[in-house]
Amino acid sequence: MANEKSLTGAEQLFEVLKRHGVQNVFGYPGGAIMPIYDALYSYDVNHFLCRHEQGAAFSAIGYARASGKVGVCMATSGPGATNLITALADAMADSIPVIAITGQVPTTAMGSDAFQEIDMIGLSFACTKHSFQVKDVNDLVNTLEQAFSIAQSGRQGPVLIDIPKDIQLKQVTKMCNVLSELQPQQSLNTTQIDLALALLNHSKKPILYVGGGVGMAGAVTELRDFIATTHLPSVTTLKGLGVIDNSDDCYLGMLGMHGTKAANLAVQECDLLIAVGARFDDRVTGKLARFARNAKVIHLDIDCAEIGKRRAVDVAIMCDFKVCLPALAVQLNINGWRNHCRDMKRKFAWNYNCSGDSLYAPAVLNEISKKMSASTIVTTDVGQHQMWAAQHMTFTRPENFLTSGGLGTMGFGLPAAIGAQISRPQDMVINVSGDGSIMMNIQELTTIKRYQLPIKIVLIDNSKLGMVRQWQELFFDGRLSETDLSDNPDFPMLAEAFDIKARMISKKSDVSEAIDQMLSHQGSYLLQIKIDENENVWPLVPPETANEHMLEGASKA
Repeated sequence: MANEKSLTGAEQLFEVLKRHGVQNVFGYPGGAIMPIYDALYSYDVNHFLCRHEQGAAFSAIGYARASGKVGVCMATSGPGATNLITALADAMADSIPVIAITGQVPTTAMGSDAFQEIDMIGLSFACTKHSFQVKDVNDLVNTLEQAFSIAQSGRQGPVLIDIPKDIQLKQVTKMCNVLSELQPQQSLNTTQIDLALALLNHSKKPILYVGGGVGMAGAVTELRDFIATTHLPSVTTLKGLGVIDNSDDCYLGMLGMHGTKAANLAVQECDLLIAVGARFDDRVTGKLARFARNAKVIHLDIDCAEIGKRRAVDVAIMCDFKVCLPALAVQLNINGWRNHCRDMKRKFAWNYNCSGDSLYAPAVLNEISKKMSASTIVTTDVGQHQMWAAQHMTFTRPENFLTSGGLGTMGFGLPAAIGAQISRPQDMVINVSGDGSIMMNIQELTTIKRYQLPIKIVLIDNSKLGMVRQWQELFFDGRLSETDLSDNPDFPMLAEAFDIKARMISKKSDVSEAIDQMLSHQGSYLLQIKIDENENVWPLVPPETANEHMLEGASKA
């Protein structure tokens, strides 16, 4: 025992990270987490210094979503820790496995209102899957192992570990070698499978409704095989984009508030709804009582809390999608329904032939989508540009489209792009942002500069908080309140201050050449797209309205 090396709590942390293959972490140092940052010297871990703790946590989310690995972020106590809260809430809403390490004042000072002391356990209850505070260094390794297990098991999510400064400094001679507990596999319920098969075989107008859970479960191949056998017409949620092969002629696109007309009409008309990894979110269903009101429901999910939470189901299957989808893959006699769905898809296809030389954001984003490689990762912020990206860009995999779904967090896109680029350095990363959203975490342009990340930023600029303005125009009698952003900075000049090449365009005739220039540039690039400040996102299902009653606005053609 005398010859065994002593490890501090901080060193134990990095030993556990190494055990789990963590090579990259995002953070910002401070007083209560200094021992952990000092221990960085002894470990082969890449630390990426973001310029705000929220940026660090969003980068960890982008890293996790693009790679399928756990994202790790670190912050000091007090304001450093509280700055993580929004991003942890985002990860919780979208089921992203993130480990957040926060420093805390020494155990001897806890409860005394010490400098930068804050109750992170209390604050994090609502926005994490689980939170730990370590008060004995002998418990640290086991706690960290539990955190990794919890973050990745079942419905994934963020876990926070709060480590007082003295625990980081204390030494132990023997490091516990605790392995994560294996989660019991859910067995296939053959009775429920038989009931589901009976509904499938008797339905005349079935629709497959796919959510983000499929990608999180790594079941994209099984889902696509299921479609190839059943030939079911299908729709996806915002987080489900990229799961279904876009070349499928019965894939109708995204449904819901800003979904395609074909998707919403087909769901409203269907007699059987097969929901896979979806949670009947209010932005999807519109008026819940009228959502797919003539349909029976089969709901497949890994989280029992989601089944029946908002919509009663006829058959509930709680199982690994990789197991249950093959068991449900049967050929169906629904050619007439498929033809009807195909006809709607053709009839209500997007029209990009707009008149004049002004820029039409959907057309610009669609052209970028056609020119970018299949492996490109697109991140977005939140607002009109987010919906246009979802509507008019196509993605080959769910891990190639990263957006804030459940929480709808402005400021998500830029730091998420940083994490995505670090996780997949060989792939192009494009951040589609708005002139409102990008200002939320604009400081992360310095992170792009420091690490020479070749991220492309497409800035849709209407000098407005566009989505809020649209709602004020439609639902508040046009009384525009605090949505004017005409005093924005000169974005190309700002980007160039961070050594990011930039360009602004305002005419349709410049679009193709500008996109080519951006995509071919070897380093980071900002392309500012100036659009009409009155442009709206269509279609739009008003709140508390059935999805077939879409507002469609004036045509741009």
